[in-house]
Amino acid sequence: MKIEFADSFWKSLKRLSRHQTWWYKTYEVFRYKIPMFLENLWYFRKELWSFRSWDYTFNLRLLSRSLEKTVNTLEFHGSEIDITRMKKVVKIKRVIEIIKNLNEGNYISKAENELGELKNSDWLWNNIEDTDEEREHNRKVFELSTKIEIDEWNELWRILEGQNHDEFKKIYESTPDEEKHNQDLWNNWFDGSGIKHWWD
Repeated sequence: MKIEFADSFWKSLKRLSRHQTWWYKTYEVFRYKIPMFLENLWYFRKELWSFRSWDYTFNLRLLSRSLEKTVNTLEFHGSEIDITRMKKVVKIKRVIEIIKNLNEGNYISKAENELGELKNSDWLWNNIEDTDEEREHNRKVFELSTKIEIDEWNELWRILEGQNHDEFKKIYESTPDEEKHNQDLWNNWFDGSGIKHWWD
């Protein structure tokens, strides 16, 4: 059997070789890296301006902003098949939403939407004492707001971590050989979570 290399193979080798030269690396800095750096500065300007090192919420804001760009790329310019790509889009948008909720701290409002508004919530500005019924209602609102926040925090990290691939391995191994190469096997199992999968 005679093995031959296509012209495109040699062209690729030449391109790789050229990319290692000092003059190409200099060109690359001015042509790509500096413009991308300036674009990133502009894109993250609000997050960079307000960033402080003493609170995790600033880290989450940077993550959220970067995911906004990622989800836009995947949703409108992605080359992956729709069934898995759009699952990723849904999960990334959910992460962005959770981070927004954490930054806004709107969990009492969420609890009030379910249980009703806090009773006598202006107690600092008047001398009216809360009744037992009002105190009980307020306690429930605060407990629910804490639960919603904890649930969303846990959901955030579950989404970022992604599914346990050992589960898919078991499904794959128990599948008949003739069906193992069926793409639907992965597509049906994959839910779009796992930050390591969020690329195109």
